Amino acid sequence: MTIAKRPVLTCLIIGVIGLFLGGCSTAPVQQGEAEPAFFSPERLILADTTTAIETVDDPWQGFNRTIYRFNYHFDRYVFLPVVRGYQWITPDFVEAGIHNFFNNLRDVTTLINSVLQLSPEKSLETASRLVWNSTLGIFGLFDVASDWMEIPRHQEDFGQTLGYWGVGSGPYLVLPILGPSSARDAVGLGVDWIVRSEIQDRATDLETWQEWTLTGLNAVDTRANVPFRYFENGTPFEYNWVRLLSTTKREIEIAK
Repeated sequence: MTIAKRPVLTCLIIGVIGLFLGGCSTAPVQQGEAEPAFFSPERLILADTTTAIETVDDPWQGFNRTIYRFNYHFDRYVFLPVVRGYQWITPDFVEAGIHNFFNNLRDVTTLINSVLQLSPEKSLETASRLVWNSTLGIFGLFDVASDWMEIPRHQEDFGQTLGYWGVGSGPYLVLPILGPSSARDAVGLGVDWIVRSEIQDRATDLETWQEWTLTGLNAVDTRANVPFRYFENGTPFEYNWVRLLSTTKREIEIAK
């Protein structure tokens, strides 16, 4: 299966194209355009505040706010209904097994990035998790490394590896469906995806539809385990706060 067929990479490509087509605009409300209702998502997204901390490098704010709006509508009308349906028809123990399975796959890239970050402790712990969960845990369906052996789980990606070696985050970037990121982390996300995909292709002999099914199931499982919901906190400046909190969280992850 070629890389071009992979849906997450497609989203990244769309995002990159969008940067050059509309990213540098500030997306002002045009004259004659209907004024959005005060508490509508449109006003919440377009709202600006002089009291918000404007420390994040966000030169593509027009593009980012547009994608943030798209993500809100996609999440509300597509993603969350699918997630609720998935949780309704899937027994809890099956859902837990699926979540463990994908966590085990993610441990592969965590191991690679831990090695690249010259972290022997994280590398050994992650390698141990992979061995135990892939064997006793039946290909990761059971997290025996955490439940029985109390081996901590680490989450390292190539964006963190780039940050470890001094690569700056670059401008703030909101990716379609995937959400808050940065120029550096978008590259890291693509690299991690390619690595996992190549390992999967070499280790299995899945048909194209099976790979797409796994990708979709992974996306649904990931969203089901993220508690964030758009516009539930009541602030009219959600975009600003999400930008600040996600950027700060990322800096902490790289510095640890």
